[in-house]
Amino acid sequence: MKSIYLLVLSLGVIFSCNENPEVKAEAFDNEFTHGKKQSVASQIAELKAAGYQIFEYVDDKSGDTIIMQEYYMAFLKRGPNRSQSKKQTDSLQSLHMDHLGRMYEEGFADISGPFGDDQDVRGITIYNVPTLRMADSLANLDPMVESGRLVIEIRPWWAGKGFPLR
Repeated sequence: MKSIYLLVLSLGVIFSCNENPEVKAEAFDNEFTHGKKQSVASQIAELKAAGYQIFEYVDDKSGDTIIMQEYYMAFLKRGPNRSQSKKQTDSLQSLHMDHLGRMYEEGFADISGPFGDDQDVRGITIYNVPTLRMADSLANLDPMVESGRLVIEIRPWWAGKGFPLR
């Protein structure tokens, strides 16, 4: 099943985090702004101004400047409360998917998905936000987490800006 897990944006979490959601709306993942290629210097300046942790280096083979950014990987783990009825679980799953979908649409999560086995770690979401506090707050708004069916563990993760998944 090809599904993308995405998380819901809630104004309450943004305000409780004291983070500015307007900054994220610029969609820093894309090196193109309004159809024009954005310079590396401009991307770096925007990311730093928005509070993202970054560093850059020059690739020996291509000579290109690579911007590395700190993302936050949320591991969704089996939680302590798994006693819901099938009807409750189905409802939570629907709310969970709505939550993840909205998060992706708002640009706070770049990719999400379940693991293909039945282990304690059920899936991941990679957050593209400036702080761990913001990623944690957004991840904990998931109805599956609020119900105790899932718990969250978040770890910082570095990746090159604009590198596609293959």
